[in-house]
Amino acid sequence: MREAKSLDYFVLILLALIWASAFFNIKIATYSYGPLTIAFLRIFLGAIPVILLCYIKKIKIEAFSKDWYWFASIGVINLVIPFFLIAFGVKNIQSNLAAILMASTPLSATVLAHFFTKNEKINLVKSLGVLLGFSGIIFLFSDNILINKNNFISALLILCGSTFYVVGGLLTLKISNKKNENVTASILIWGSIVLLPISFFIEQPWNLSPRLDSSISLLYLGIFSTGIAWLLRFYILKHNGLVFQSQVAYLIPIFGVILGFLILGELITPKVIISLLAVIIGIYIVKKGSKIKIV
Repeated sequence: MREAKSLDYFVLILLALIWASAFFNIKIATYSYGPLTIAFLRIFLGAIPVILLCYIKKIKIEAFSKDWYWFASIGVINLVIPFFLIAFGVKNIQSNLAAILMASTPLSATVLAHFFTKNEKINLVKSLGVLLGFSGIIFLFSDNILINKNNFISALLILCGSTFYVVGGLLTLKISNKKNENVTASILIWGSIVLLPISFFIEQPWNLSPRLDSSISLLYLGIFSTGIAWLLRFYILKHNGLVFQSQVAYLIPIFGVILGFLILGELITPKVIISLLAVIIGIYIVKKGSKIKIV
């Protein structure tokens, strides 16, 4: 891996901005579309640039190979369920809260990786980071101005969605010998296949009269926040590696809170700031703890 250059940091920040912008765009999309339709179109539209990349690079897509059940399972767990839960939850809470809740993913990953992998065991430093990060999440739930009895479940569903991301990530270890582009294209294909009949049967999106802003946001979610974002991720992984790419975890919640305020005028309370800082510092401590080898 090469030493990071100015272009690499630019791509990293761009990726963080695109992923962070997904939250306020999901909020706008919910003004007209149901959560199943949002999840389906995100996955379907996001698959297009990734499939094109595989075609250009002559990478075989193995969605329907003998390992199809892995791709299908990961597609459901890593895409279908979290995309649905996030869209369902964001309808009732501020998008900036969703950005903070989803930032708990590296914390959940640390805990689950301890039990389901051999080389990612938890240690004292990691434990402190996880405790601090999740303390920030719990503190966020005490913000009665933004989270109350009417949207408490919605916030929990988003937190649950972040956990499904982690479980899906762990499942990808089963097919870690395959190219990232192939895996991504294959799970996007299966996610689309699973959601197409469900969203059409339950929500019947052809009967909608959507607002223009909702439709633009939905297109953005699919093409940029899903498809283009994955291509940028591939670029970073290839040139700078996973450690460099993982720094995006610090930026997403920060950008998510700022964008929610600037675009939607969402409220930023003192508890939101404290929770955000606790989660970011918790992630930082966890990543520092990952460098400590247990013997």
